[in-house]
Amino acid sequence: MTNFQHAGFIGMGVMGEPICRNLAQKGGLPVRGFDSNPEPLQRLATHGVTTAASVAEVAQTSDIIFLSLPSGEVVADVARAPQGLLAHARPGQIIVDTSTSPIDVTRALADEFSSRGAVFIDAPVARTRAAAESGTLSVMVGGDAGIFEQVRPLIATFASEITHCGPVGSGQVVKILNNMVLFETVTALSEARAIARRAGVDPQVLLETFTRGSADSFALRNHGLKAMLPGNFPEKAFSVEYARKDLRYALALAAQTGVNASGARNVDDWFAAAIEQGQGTCYFPVISRYIDADSAGPD
Repeated sequence: MTNFQHAGFIGMGVMGEPICRNLAQKGGLPVRGFDSNPEPLQRLATHGVTTAASVAEVAQTSDIIFLSLPSGEVVADVARAPQGLLAHARPGQIIVDTSTSPIDVTRALADEFSSRGAVFIDAPVARTRAAAESGTLSVMVGGDAGIFEQVRPLIATFASEITHCGPVGSGQVVKILNNMVLFETVTALSEARAIARRAGVDPQVLLETFTRGSADSFALRNHGLKAMLPGNFPEKAFSVEYARKDLRYALALAAQTGVNASGARNVDDWFAAAIEQGQGTCYFPVISRYIDADSAGPD
């Protein structure tokens, strides 16, 4: 499939484990993986993934390395640790960050890897855990066009939509703003649901009718109908804490570009309210509970 001989994968969380499995099953390369939690690696062993003892081992044995980590801060730590990726980077090696990370961190790391002759690109993923399982994620890539073409066949093992967004950092810009719009849409749906219920209209009638009009959206069909209506806000999904992390990246980018993102700040207030009520680890549409409970606002 590619000119790469060995692939590495670091981070076997909610999204990382199924992404790594698809890469190992469809990529045509031996895959060596690392995570601080041994359980997903034990499951992946039956799919041909070899467990590495450390980040250093992955770096030393891989031509291309995929990262799927909780935050840009963790990505930076894995890269800059004394025995991290930068310490073992070599000319021609490619690091693909599928995490959602701040743009400034992404571009700084790209410069640091470039000084070692290696290449760091961003390829954050969108859609759900189910999409990761089925290999139908949407991936937004920031990096050199030639590098993009090299890595695209491997990304295609876990994605059905792959978009080259521009130079390094561009994928993160698109992903962060995608999530910002999603969070704001869920907030709008939560407000509409609360208003309808208090006005005597069944929220199910409201949201199902929305699907047949101009308010239809992915957020409505997935977060509105599948989470908000039944009150299904499980843990180990896209939690309030993780959503707020992504939103904070968007707010930082808004500040850097001089945009008054009042809608995003409003969502951040609701996320803070949910966390204060002990719901930080729940699926983020749980904010609909608080929007309906307190018509005066999160404060």
